[in-house]
Amino acid sequence: MADVAREAGVSHQTVSRVLNDHPNVRPDTRARVEEAITRLGYRRNLAARALVTKRSRMLGVVSFDTTLYGPASTIYGIEQAARTAGYFVSIVSLKTLDVDSVRDAIDYLSEQGVDGIVVVAPRRSAGPALESLPSGTPAVAVEGVHRTDVSVVCIDQAEGARLATRHLLELGHETVHHVTGPPDWLETEGRLEGWRSALEEAGRPVPEPLAGDWSPRAGYEAGRSLAAMAGVTAVFAANDQMALGVLRALSEEGVKVPDQISVVGFDDIPESAFFSPPLTTVRQDFDQVGRHCIEVLLRQIESGAGRCERLVVPPGFVVRSSTAAAARVP
Repeated sequence: MADVAREAGVSHQTVSRVLNDHPNVRPDTRARVEEAITRLGYRRNLAARALVTKRSRMLGVVSFDTTLYGPASTIYGIEQAARTAGYFVSIVSLKTLDVDSVRDAIDYLSEQGVDGIVVVAPRRSAGPALESLPSGTPAVAVEGVHRTDVSVVCIDQAEGARLATRHLLELGHETVHHVTGPPDWLETEGRLEGWRSALEEAGRPVPEPLAGDWSPRAGYEAGRSLAAMAGVTAVFAANDQMALGVLRALSEEGVKVPDQISVVGFDDIPESAFFSPPLTTVRQDFDQVGRHCIEVLLRQIESGAGRCERLVVPPGFVVRSSTAAAARVP
């Protein structure tokens, strides 16, 4: 930094103000400093800066199964929001969310000196692992079990399922069949609850749900079963990949979508608009989840406030060609 100051003919403090984007620097001075930085190839020493400021400008993220659309999109949203706020992200991806694995990940990130930690905890069994979060470290859980000592940011899964189910009921379908996600997942529970409550509120029959595991194959097997059932006219799959499997199975069985059976998914993955037919689905705003996570962490970092917030992001709904009015019975 001293070399940059000499090259630009300014003080060390002026260089610091330019690097920190301070407004009280004249444009011509800022340009001169930035030119000197470019000529000298200067890069800030983050380790040295952390020693002075007591901040690493690094956030830790513990996640699970980043091959799935939801966790992967959540991490991307968190990383983009962190960059916007001037932070970098260190990610630890786990195969399982057991207590020991989460504790090891948190210990590793703590040793790196991160300023805060996000735990993407979509499974109920991860709840006890959140107890491993150091009491003095700012932290937030995404889709985690709500606790009084850990802030949570989540999407309203139940409301998303209600939107999907009500949409089908409003189209005149007598009831809606459901393909669930795997057990222990909070999203599975929320979507199952929202589907069931929407049917009960409308006074409609609640069919036995079909078990799935988020995969297209699970949706395909469920779709074959649904095609063999009498009276099925509407299906809500707990994610778009399973909805894809349902569509494939129905097509193979000669069932027309949406003429005979309407299908709704959940997530609005980029490919869902190009399914055959294009999929009606619930949209999750992962960018907003990421922004809220960083906002919660920064409030804790700046104020030292306790971890007790709960922010719920509302879902959206996208109507495409996979749903239509129920066919009239002659």
